[in-house]
Amino acid sequence: MQSLGGRLAGGKTPALERWGVDSEHGRMRDVLLGDPAEFRWLGTENATYSALVRDTLRRGHRFDKERALAQHGEMVDAFRDAGVTVHMVPARQELAYGVYTRDSSVMTPWGAIVCQLANPRRRGEYAACLDFYAGAGIPVYDLVTAGNFEGGDFALVAPGAVLIGYTGVRSEEVGARQVGGWLEAEGYDVCYAPIDEFYVHLDLMVCMVAPGLAAVCPDTTDPVVVRWLESKGIEIVPVGFRETVGLGCNVVALGGDRVISSAFATELNGRLRALGLTVYDPDMSQFQLAGGGVHCLCQPLRRDPA
Repeated sequence: MQSLGGRLAGGKTPALERWGVDSEHGRMRDVLLGDPAEFRWLGTENATYSALVRDTLRRGHRFDKERALAQHGEMVDAFRDAGVTVHMVPARQELAYGVYTRDSSVMTPWGAIVCQLANPRRRGEYAACLDFYAGAGIPVYDLVTAGNFEGGDFALVAPGAVLIGYTGVRSEEVGARQVGGWLEAEGYDVCYAPIDEFYVHLDLMVCMVAPGLAAVCPDTTDPVVVRWLESKGIEIVPVGFRETVGLGCNVVALGGDRVISSAFATELNGRLRALGLTVYDPDMSQFQLAGGGVHCLCQPLRRDPA
């Protein structure tokens, strides 16, 4: 029996040949980004903006559209410099945060999982997401239907091992366990990570940077999660609390000992370079101040098998 997408209900779904990822660190070949033409800090025109943007404004920051476009362009250049083919979801005026493509879907070895976003003003991103996959001929593995689940809470730390987070707000436990159940049926070892809603998503505090190497904030990550990562042979590169809450731990492994980080993460970048990694560090402040870093801004579509 087949699901809404290509997932076989009993597991053993065939892996894709042209697309798909089996880890967060295999060499990246294709990535999905969002056109930033309509990006703005959501809600600044009324009283519904997020607590994070309220705090950003309280501290005196103001949105600079030209700067945001330049920063996004620098990130795109980093991907292309690393040999990654960039695909772009077209901008839509009503989807200001559609630029954060990791929230609306994640890729698996069997196709994309289309997520269910918590914010009512972002739920329409599923339509742009499905339009892209249909137009690109990329199969959909399944669609989240059991409550909210967002892609920043999904990490394929190694082939056969996935870390899934939930706060109960952006991602709910019922949605997390629906997704985790699919991967358990495929034979994956799933570690569930309940996290405080202050940290929004798992990828604020845990991100793979290379095979067997993860950037992790030990101050905010449950010791059970750290032990599970270590049981998978993953070494921890510690990230301080200040950099974590500023989206400094929100980084992307490109494969080939290369990482996209940000200018903000000075301490982490220094540690990664000391380990021999090449680090791209564009200034991404206009996006980080709205709650999303480089990992939030990209959805890998194809990586070499790990």
